Amino acid sequence: METKRAFIAVIISLVILVGYQYLFMPSVHQPPVQQQKQQAVTNAPKLAQPAPQTAAPQLPQPAVAPAAANNTAAPAMNGRDITVRTSLYTAVISENGGVIKSFTLNKYRESLAADSPQKELIKTSSPRNLPLNFYWGQGGSMTLPLFKANRLQITTSPNGQQTLTMTATLKSGLKIKRVMTFRDSSYLIGLTITVENKTLSPLRGAPYLQLINRPFAQGSAKTSFLFNGPASYVNGKLEEIKAKTLRKKGPKVFQGKLDWAAYEGTYFMCGIIPQTKSPSTVQMALTGKDTIMTTVSGSLSTITAGSDQTYSYGLYFGPKKLSILKSVGFNLDKTVNFGWFDLIAKPTLYLLNFLDGYVHNYGVAIILVTILFKLILWPISHKGMKSMKTMQKIQPKMAKLREKYKDNKDKLNQEMILLYKTYKINPLGGCLPMVVQIPVFFALYRVLLQTIELRHAPFMLWINDLSAPDRLSIGFNIPYLHGIPVLTLLMGVSMFVQQKMTPTTGDPTQAKIMLFLPVVFTFMFLNFASGLVLYWFVNNLLSIGQQYYINKSIDD
Repeated sequence: METKRAFIAVIISLVILVGYQYLFMPSVHQPPVQQQKQQAVTNAPKLAQPAPQTAAPQLPQPAVAPAAANNTAAPAMNGRDITVRTSLYTAVISENGGVIKSFTLNKYRESLAADSPQKELIKTSSPRNLPLNFYWGQGGSMTLPLFKANRLQITTSPNGQQTLTMTATLKSGLKIKRVMTFRDSSYLIGLTITVENKTLSPLRGAPYLQLINRPFAQGSAKTSFLFNGPASYVNGKLEEIKAKTLRKKGPKVFQGKLDWAAYEGTYFMCGIIPQTKSPSTVQMALTGKDTIMTTVSGSLSTITAGSDQTYSYGLYFGPKKLSILKSVGFNLDKTVNFGWFDLIAKPTLYLLNFLDGYVHNYGVAIILVTILFKLILWPISHKGMKSMKTMQKIQPKMAKLREKYKDNKDKLNQEMILLYKTYKINPLGGCLPMVVQIPVFFALYRVLLQTIELRHAPFMLWINDLSAPDRLSIGFNIPYLHGIPVLTLLMGVSMFVQQKMTPTTGDPTQAKIMLFLPVVFTFMFLNFASGLVLYWFVNNLLSIGQQYYINKSIDD
């Protein structure tokens, strides 16, 4: 039984090690661009089946964006840039199409480097590939209209707000008016678009508002298994579509009550929130190797001659910080999704934030949370450790029973069960503490890598980012490691000490396996977040103290 328990521990470690590679790491295979286009064209007709007269017609494959027929203006190459500054961000908006050219966050940086620039959310540059292009119609080719802005510089006052008005008249006779509202203390931007029919005939069409995004960060191996891509909250359900799904199956369409549609990174997002009670359509498509086009369209309607139609949206360009998203509303907090571990992860995050409010150090908060978890799990782990120690003490009795009933397995099992009952031993009790700890481990793992509070959060000494692996620089480069993983090595040593203190049955195979586990875990933890290693290290130290207390109390 003890040997089985040891093998169970090994299997758990191998599941974490091997399963991480196969279940979490994305495939690096990408089909050729021509194949992507062919798949998109093949799948597109199957996706475009909105109800007539209620939802907007589907977009053609987004090599060329659609607009109203005969509703284009001459290419706009001489538009000016408008700079918007608030306490939270700085945005640059172009008169060419009214798109956003740049959106940098004042409170976040690209990296920890001293010369690192502010975090930029716009990773595309071509005017056609910039977010927030709007068009109205039923399909066709589209050229960016040239807007005229009422101002070129906007700076909000503390807790104040400012508006930007942009107008454009198209050759078809439509007049487009865009009004954006910027609030100094909010990442939520208001966008109202009025389409006015200046012709002598009624026009029928639907509104389309577009996001075009590329990943906010490139080459981040530590978060590559976390979701990055287009998402929406439609009909009360979170829909997250991976880029590889769009690559294989073509554009994806959702229809119904749309709370929001967005492009998500691990820590940041760009989102559209339609302010309408009528059904909306959101289409997600891959337009390049890693470029995603997300289009929100409304219902078809007719604008009579001389009249207009107004469409309102909320825009959220900012951090995926749970407290901020909850204050904004519209179910934006659903973007912070921990999957199966949500039930444990979100309370853990709230607890970390609560403790950080007092200690002002997330590393210390992690230590306090570890202690709290240990206290909660104390009865279970205490019982398991005590059971293992007691089993060690009755090994001579078990050996005699095996010798006495070596030819009668049924009688041996009966006597073993009676022995367990006499000494109140659960033969599986030693496995229980590790099994219970695994969900907590993964929940904390998701919290440390997925929540922006831990991004670039320092602890002490050389650990300046709890979401990154710990490395102590020694003045020259170490292949693969690039520094000494001091905390990880300490964690490995603490696990070795814990294994040495853990009672065994005298089985040499079990002893070798258990002493091999610290080596496996040390290598496995090399590239884990330092905050997670800190949790495991502190937990080991607490387990060592608990095991010492149990060993001493039973021996006495």
